[in-house]
Amino acid sequence: MATTEALKSSAAGQAAAPLLKVRGLEAWYGESHVLHGIDFDVAPGEVVTLLGRNGAGKTTTLKSIMGVIGKRKGSVEMEGKETIALPSRAIAKLGIGFVPEERGIYSSLSVEENLMLPPQVRPGGLSLDEIFTLFPNIKERLRSQGTKLSGGEQQMLAIGRILRTGAHLLLLDEPTEGLAPVIIEQIGRTIAKLKQEGFTIILVEQNFRFAQTVADRHYVVEQGKVIDMIPNAELDANIDKLHRYLGV
Repeated sequence: MATTEALKSSAAGQAAAPLLKVRGLEAWYGESHVLHGIDFDVAPGEVVTLLGRNGAGKTTTLKSIMGVIGKRKGSVEMEGKETIALPSRAIAKLGIGFVPEERGIYSSLSVEENLMLPPQVRPGGLSLDEIFTLFPNIKERLRSQGTKLSGGEQQMLAIGRILRTGAHLLLLDEPTEGLAPVIIEQIGRTIAKLKQEGFTIILVEQNFRFAQTVADRHYVVEQGKVIDMIPNAELDANIDKLHRYLGV
């Protein structure tokens, strides 16, 4: 891919510093105080997950990083630049891309039109050919309306669309929700490929067994705070604790 060397060079040059640093992040929906001081780091080229029960604040954390939550405070640094006061369009220009759980596919547009809709906000966005290499299913459905796709194809389209923009930190909210096992495996291979190419990914995921196949570390979120961090290599050893956290 066109971005590979640049991303790997950037990761190597910043090995001692996090790509993203979140400190004391708080957020509100109206009068409802949802995040109560989120703290975590993500290193360049890492895949990390936010695990937790429904309503714990995982999705709100992603939205707050992306700047689509109206009321928030604390500190979010992207490559050393403070973003907490920036609008979402300025945050996108720093190289952060958000794929929401609902995917945001436009029903009246074709697959190709959906892909071309967002502008390239910074250099290094993937070409259509590179996206089709990752997602050959999308190329076969190029003229189809977005909502004529299966759930898995819509998820691939949503990720591909963000990759066009030049983002190198990807925020993926529940990318496997409602998908068949064979499609979940394909999404997992794609995440692994993106990591290999130097992308950094924050993944909100209920399926911790899937998360275990792709992630380096797992942050556990409970009541709007990060209460634990479990390295992926230690996940099985902490499975009882994780079950308690997740209520499974």
